[in-house]
Amino acid sequence: MSMSLSRRWERIRTVPGLGRDVGALTVLIVLGIVAAIVIQSNLSPTLPWAKKSIVKAEFASVPGVNPESSNLVTIAGVRVGKIASWEVTKTGTAILSMELEPGHPVYDNARAVLRPNNALNEMSVELNPGGPPGHPLPSKGVIPLRQTIRPVQADEVLNHLDERTQLALTDLLVESDVALARSEQELPAGLAATDGTVNQLQPVVEALQTRREKISQLVTALSQISTAVGGNDQRVAQLATATQQTLETLAGNDGQLRDSLAQLPGLTDQLRKTLTSTQELTKQLDPTLDNLQSASGELPKTLERLESTVDKLGNTVDAAKPVISKARPVVADLRPMADDIDGSLVNLRPVTRNLDRDTRTVVSYLTDIQAFVYNTSSVFGAGDAQGNIIRGHLIVPLPGLGVLPKQEPNGYFPGPENGLPTGTQQGGQSR
Repeated sequence: MSMSLSRRWERIRTVPGLGRDVGALTVLIVLGIVAAIVIQSNLSPTLPWAKKSIVKAEFASVPGVNPESSNLVTIAGVRVGKIASWEVTKTGTAILSMELEPGHPVYDNARAVLRPNNALNEMSVELNPGGPPGHPLPSKGVIPLRQTIRPVQADEVLNHLDERTQLALTDLLVESDVALARSEQELPAGLAATDGTVNQLQPVVEALQTRREKISQLVTALSQISTAVGGNDQRVAQLATATQQTLETLAGNDGQLRDSLAQLPGLTDQLRKTLTSTQELTKQLDPTLDNLQSASGELPKTLERLESTVDKLGNTVDAAKPVISKARPVVADLRPMADDIDGSLVNLRPVTRNLDRDTRTVVSYLTDIQAFVYNTSSVFGAGDAQGNIIRGHLIVPLPGLGVLPKQEPNGYFPGPENGLPTGTQQGGQSR
């Protein structure tokens, strides 16, 4: 081997021009190696043989991406790798394989955004590597589609426009070129006029803003009214149910009601008058409801005052405890008076003696009175169970008129057993 090298070196020295050619070739080879190192250092700060990690990302589409152009991969704007390859999945999406420099771990919560770098639509991938509580991605791990964003191309925006709009936009761009040809001379005056127009439109905009606020308040009020009306549906249903039950009860007691009306002459006229008064009452219902609404607005304040009153009442009870303790001896002194009450009860025996007979008298009329009281709630009241409707009076004549059956002497018609002579009635009437 040494003999071969020495012979070649001797030949280079002895052959005319061969040494010069070999030296030039050696210089060119060295310059090529130096140029390759410089170019590689500009393309990537890492050495070609350095160990790199592979991370994949799934995108809906990858327009403008060319792995042969070594599209960049950046983190926070800093270059950390390049796009090495691409492939199409069975679902019609694209997967980009990215070569990352050492020291840049990527987690499973990472996000990738494909965006253009310049007007030529040259793409790069902006990578957010993520972090804890995510887990590091393994080698050739895939960032899922839901964590990636693709760029929207200009033709996609224009494709949503109809043909007339596209033509109008084209004409606008052409005319804008013509309009801006003398922009230095004409544009300042136009901008000044636009500024004046905007200043004049300021009161209009303020009025529109005020109108918008009022419309918003109106919509809010209508919403509250609708909510209140919707909340009263249950009350209306309950009222209808109660009305149906009342009508069914009236239908079941129709015969008894007719008998009661036959025994109460003049009730129909009173009912008519009462219903007339009820019509006047219904006219006052709306103001009453308005007052009720205003009263409901004051109810929270009243409850707050009641709460403070209850607190003060507790303090009052605590303060009254000593007084109650001192009142116990006084109550003990009242016990002898209770013994005298027993003697007073003896005087009540003549009154209570005839209660059974009076009860039998009332029971004979309970059927008619029950029907009347059930439908009027009270003999002397101005309404029934559903509210103020009618007014009725039950007039009971004395036994002398032949309506009530004559009974034995009782507390209202005293006899000899009560200390009065026979034949004398209360009020001085004779039997």
